[in-house]
Amino acid sequence: MNDSKSKTSMVYGDYGQGFPVLFIHGHPFNRTMWTPQVQSLRWKYRTIVPDLRGYGESTPSPTIDAYTQEMYATDLVALLDDLGVKQACVVGLSMGGQIAMEFARAFPERTAALILAATFAEPETPQGVVERNRAAERIETEGIVPIGTEMLPKLLGRKAIKDNPALALQIFTMICSTSPSGAAAAVRGRAMRQDYSPGLQHFSKPAMLVLGTDDSYTSIANGKKLQASMPDCRLEVFQDIGHMPNLEAEDRFNQCLHSFLESIERTTSAVT
Repeated sequence: MNDSKSKTSMVYGDYGQGFPVLFIHGHPFNRTMWTPQVQSLRWKYRTIVPDLRGYGESTPSPTIDAYTQEMYATDLVALLDDLGVKQACVVGLSMGGQIAMEFARAFPERTAALILAATFAEPETPQGVVERNRAAERIETEGIVPIGTEMLPKLLGRKAIKDNPALALQIFTMICSTSPSGAAAAVRGRAMRQDYSPGLQHFSKPAMLVLGTDDSYTSIANGKKLQASMPDCRLEVFQDIGHMPNLEAEDRFNQCLHSFLESIERTTSAVT
């Protein structure tokens, strides 16, 4: 199926058939960050890749100045409703991982499994709330490019920056295409996020967590805490990889996806 627009005005791709996998991109990216995974999985699975509200080709909501994780999760379940998908494996990276955790908390019956990459469950700190709100104001005032320039060295591991400058350019280009108003609203909403650890203790479905040892935004120690908060969670640690494991080590990431999905297909009752 070609790219389409949902009733909630989300632009999305819907490719392949079979067990459904919903991909949620991070900030300040769009659905194209999942292209290597879609290409690897679409021959066996139904891959659904939306642009979140205000990102990519999905238009911002001009009357809303903060897009919360709850709002994004509601958008996503409405998209699954539009597509007739009752249950999916939900995959999210960074902010997308936190949205995936909110999705699993709010809609456990729609969540067949969770794959969380380069993310953490803790709520924002008081100082972090101040900094995120300042960042949102700055994005609206200066645009996305200055803050994207500062983020880029933190998004990729040192090895990727040195060995794969084309990837750095690809990620920076994706950042530069992001709507400043959409990004600012997402940053404000992210400052309001809750602690997902307590809810995850009740998530009994299979989960997988993927972290890089060079990730500037989270740590292996936090990852192990997140893993321990779920009854059935597998942890994959990628050496010398930063905040974008699906792009920095796409072959290994895809292998992990295939292995995990094959294992849950044997045990889940998800229905498309």
